[in-house]
Amino acid sequence: MVAAGVFTEAGIESVACTSIEKLVAELDDGAGLVLVTEEALAGLDLRGLVSWINSQPEWSDMPFILLTHRGGGLERNPGAERFLHTLGNVTFLERPFHPTTLVSIAKSALRGRSRQYDARARLQELQAAKETLEIRVEQRTREHDEALALLHEAQKLETLGQLTGGVAHDFNNLLTPVIGNLDLLRRRLAEGDRNHRLIDGALQAASRAGTLVQRLLAFARRQDLQPRAVEIGALLDGMSDLMRRSIGPTVKFDFHVQPDLPPARVDPNQLELALLNLAINARDAMPTGGTLTIEARSQRVRDTGSGMTPETLARAIEPFFSTKGLGQGTGLGLSMVHGLAAQLGGMLEITSKLDKGTEAAIWLPVSSEKPESETGADVPVTVARDAATIMLVDDEDLVRVGTADMLADLGYEVVQASSGAEALRMLRSGVDVDLLVTDFLMPGMNGVALIEHALALTEGLKVLLVTGYSTIAEGPGANYPRLAKPFRQAELSSRVADLLRPQRTGEVLAFGKSKRPERRL
Repeated sequence: MVAAGVFTEAGIESVACTSIEKLVAELDDGAGLVLVTEEALAGLDLRGLVSWINSQPEWSDMPFILLTHRGGGLERNPGAERFLHTLGNVTFLERPFHPTTLVSIAKSALRGRSRQYDARARLQELQAAKETLEIRVEQRTREHDEALALLHEAQKLETLGQLTGGVAHDFNNLLTPVIGNLDLLRRRLAEGDRNHRLIDGALQAASRAGTLVQRLLAFARRQDLQPRAVEIGALLDGMSDLMRRSIGPTVKFDFHVQPDLPPARVDPNQLELALLNLAINARDAMPTGGTLTIEARSQRVRDTGSGMTPETLARAIEPFFSTKGLGQGTGLGLSMVHGLAAQLGGMLEITSKLDKGTEAAIWLPVSSEKPESETGADVPVTVARDAATIMLVDDEDLVRVGTADMLADLGYEVVQASSGAEALRMLRSGVDVDLLVTDFLMPGMNGVALIEHALALTEGLKVLLVTGYSTIAEGPGANYPRLAKPFRQAELSSRVADLLRPQRTGEVLAFGKSKRPERRL
C-alpha cells in the first residue's frame, strides 16, 4: 500500500494483488509492470505465473521490479538466481530506498513496455507484408531482427540512464551539505590556520566528485546545457587519464594545446562526453592499434584508423546510424556531438579518407569571460545588504539544514519547510517571506508546482529553484531562476543577492495575488 501511494503521487495507476491468481488475471488484462516483494513469493505455488511468463509472445518481455533486503548479487542473496530464472526480466531494488528511485525505475520500465507494444505493431506490419509480398520476405525479416536489436539496446540504455540519474541525484544531495559545511568551516578559521590546507584538500576532492556526478548526469541526459568559459587545455589535461583508460594500451594518445589558446564557451561536462565518444569511435576504427591525436586550436580530434567511405561519411551524424555490429554501438555518438556543437553556436566538421584515417573538428565560440576557479581557495561571498526573510524548502534534512546555515551566516533570516505542502501552509498562515528557495525533486509536490502555488498567493515574491538534475529546462521550470547542486556559499550568496536587490526601471516584476500591496515596485 505504501508503494501504491508513491505511484499515485507520481501519476501511475496501480492495482494491489493479494494472490498469484489475482496477479495473473491482471497480467491478462494488460499490466505495464509488476512490483513484488521477495517475501511475497516465498512458499507460494508459482506455476501459474511461470506459465504466463513462458507463454509470452515474441515481442513481449514483462518487466518485474523485485523489492529485496539483500540486493540482487549472488554473494549476498543466493536466492536471486532463482528469481532471475523464474521472472526473467527482473530488476532488483534493495530496501530501504528513496521514493524517487522507485518512481524513476518504474517509469523506465513502463517506457520499455510501451516500446514492446511498438515492436508488436512493427511485427504485425512485417507479417502482413510477408503474406502479400513474398519477394520481400528476406528483406523484411532482416529489418525485423534489426528493429528488435535496436529496441533492446535502447531499452538497456534507457534503464541504465534512469538508474544513473537516480544515483547521481542522491549523490548530489550528499555532496551539497558536505561542500557547504566545509566552505563555512573554512571561512570561520583564522587566517594562517594550518587546518586551511586540510579543508582545501577536502573541498577540491568534493569538487571533483561533483564533476563526476555531472558526467553521470550528462550520460543520463538529465542535465541542462550550462555553457560557461572553459580553459580547454586544463579540461584535456584533467581527462587524459580517463581517455587513456578508455582507448586501451594498443592506441597511442597524443594531445597538443596552443599555448595562448583563449577560453571557449561550452558546457565542460558535455564537451568531455563528446570527446570521449569521439575517442571510443577512433579506438574501434583502429582494432590493431594506431594513434589518436587531440589538437586544441578550436578543437580537433584525429585518428589513423580505417577511415570512412563517402557513403558512410554522408550519414555519419544521422541518429542510430552505425557501421558496428549489433549490440556494439547505438549510432548516437556522432549525432550527440553534432547536436552539442550546434546548441553552442558552433559546428562539427568531419573529414575522412578510406584506409588513411578520420579527423573531426568541433568548432566552439570563444568566450569573452574568464574561466571560473575550481579550487578550494577563497571565493568572495555577498552578504545580506538589507534585512530579508528566506523560506527554504527541501525534503532532505541534511541539505536543508546545511543550506539554512549558509544563508544565516550571510545575515538572512531563514524559515524552513520539509515539503511543498508545509511551505504553502506557512504562507497561508501569514508567514512573511521575501524569497522562496525550493528543491525541485520532492515527494508529493515538486518545486515548480510549489512556486506556481506560492506566486498565486503572494505578488512580488522572488523564487529560486535548486536542482541537481531534471528536464525542467523544457517545461514551465525554465521560467524561474535556478541554482545547480552541489553549490558553495559564494554561488548561493551571489544568486540570492541578485534576486533580492532592488529592481530598476524596466525590469520584469514577479506576478501573482498580492498579500502585501505595500511592497509592490
